[in-house]
Amino acid sequence: MKAMILAAGRGERLRPLTDEIPKPLIKVAGKSLIEYHLENLAGAGFKEIIINTAWLPEKIHQQLGDGSDYGVSITYSDEGRALETAGGIINALPLLGDEPFVVINGDIWCDFDFSTWDMSALPKLNENIQSHLVLVKNPEHNQKGDFALQDCLIKNSGDTMYTFSGIGIYSKKFFAEQTSGPTPLAPIIRKKCQDDLVSGQLYTGRWTDVGTTERLQELEDQLAK
Repeated sequence: MKAMILAAGRGERLRPLTDEIPKPLIKVAGKSLIEYHLENLAGAGFKEIIINTAWLPEKIHQQLGDGSDYGVSITYSDEGRALETAGGIINALPLLGDEPFVVINGDIWCDFDFSTWDMSALPKLNENIQSHLVLVKNPEHNQKGDFALQDCLIKNSGDTMYTFSGIGIYSKKFFAEQTSGPTPLAPIIRKKCQDDLVSGQLYTGRWTDVGTTERLQELEDQLAK
């Protein structure tokens, strides 16, 4: 299985840090956010990683290279202009192959163990299930949550709502109806949920959306301990 790390965003809420540094290269406890992902994926046995870029791509290329320092092989999907989350994935589909693939937001930090993802134990990604998402408990900045979880299926509403972690597995069928160009991911997920095409799980480990300087500092303090 291949994995894709989304690293094309501008990181407006983290300015001025992101004026000269791509958001995934921001360091926390001495290591960049994207390096945590690469080491985590490599430790779980992933070998082929696709990284999309748009803002300051040369700096990501320079720091990560071909991935050999992390025990993986990196292929870059350079967009020129950011295509948003789904648009970036769609643009990279020729690099991701025909099998289901993992996608991770480059601006999160988590200790999710990808080696626990035994594909035979997950709902089969076929005509019935086109994606499998990881949800987390709602952080302070998203107390209303994004999705509910019912009988291992992701629902748009429910008694208990959770936050989408930015981690998921997708089949190519998930994007079959989409055209190229800037495209957000959330509306596609919500449409697929209406037809029960998205399964999911709740992760209760450590997870942070590093979207602001305040949350970045909180994570720094946590990891320093």
